[in-house]
This record gives sequence, structure tokens and C-alpha cells, in this order.
Amino acid sequence: MENFSSKLLQTAVEEFSKLPGIGRKTSLRLVLHLLGQDREDVNYFAKAISKLREEVVYCKSCHNISDREECDICGSPRRDKTIICVVEDLRDVIAIENTGQYHGLYHVLGGIISPMDGIGPDDLHIQSLVDRVRNNPVQEIILALSTTMEGDTTNFYIFRKLQDLNLKISAIARGIAIGDELEYADEVTLGRSIMNRTPYQLTIPNPR
Repeated sequence: MENFSSKLLQTAVEEFSKLPGIGRKTSLRLVLHLLGQDREDVNYFAKAISKLREEVVYCKSCHNISDREECDICGSPRRDKTIICVVEDLRDVIAIENTGQYHGLYHVLGGIISPMDGIGPDDLHIQSLVDRVRNNPVQEIILALSTTMEGDTTNFYIFRKLQDLNLKISAIARGIAIGDELEYADEVTLGRSIMNRTPYQLTIPNPR
């Protein structure tokens, strides 16, 4: 345990170390960096974090993080509203957008089914996806979840919920290695996986 000369410094270090992937040494380095900045810059940083927490909202349609009721992607007239790409969270939206290969809409589940972590279908935005398909002219659903056991389980659950509806259900091509997180795939590989997607039925044994 470090011996700090200032309780204010100690408190700041402890708060930073609560962030994922930030140890106490890195936390101390970040705090000391802030102390070396102009007071105005540090105040702007603090206000940005506070405003983010207080004012950020989630899109009423896709559940993506947004500044208003409907996100810029859902509200854009240039997006293809007949296609919805299902992803786990905002990081996957950013990863796919960076490829420049996809021009449809998204649906952010807010996680994936993981019984070990106590996360079931009712904890995710799956029913709202079903409602979107039923109430909008959607022609294709792209399942773009990470190629892990939990991702595959979630894909299959969604497929079963949508299979009786009149639409195409696709899965991203396996250019993404088994067990990989979508956000860490390079843009070229991810872009090709989106463009070369295949019917989901072909990825599961004996689909019903």
C-alpha cells in the first residue's frame, strides 16, 4: 500500500484504479498527469465526464448510446432501414462503422446470454428487436455477435425468436476467429465478414 503525502491524491488514485484495466501504478500516473495540466483543462475534463453521466441517453429504437431520443444512425435518411445488424454493445457499432462497408441500422443488445454471469434473455434488448422487425419494413437481420460460446448461444436464441417471421437471417462470415471479440478484429477482416455474411441456417446443425 502506497504512503501518500496527500489524502486528496490518495482518493483520486483510488477512484481511477476502479476503472477496468487500470492498476494503481497507472492510476497514479494518470492523476499526476492531470495535476500537471492547466486548471481550466482539468475542469473541462471533469465537466465532460459529469455531463456524460448525467445527460447521455439511449436511442429509443436501437439502444445505442446517443445525445437524444433517436441516434444519428437511426435518424439518417442515408441508412438502409431494411437491414438491422445485431451487436453486443457500442464498441461493436464503432468497429463495424469504421469498416465503411455497412450502411444499414443496428440493434444493441446490451450484452450476450451468459448463465455463468447471471445474464438471461430477459436482461437483454431481444424483445424490442422482435418488435422492431414486426413493426418496420425489415428484410434482413445480421447476427454480428462475438464468435464465443455465449455469442453463439445468443445468436441461436434470437434465430429461434425470429425464424417464423418473413425475413432473411444472416451471420457474419467466420473471417473472425473462433473465440474472438468483434471489437478487436481489424477493419479489413471485419468488413469482409460483414459483406460475405451467410444465411444463419447454414451455420447450425439441423435447423428447424
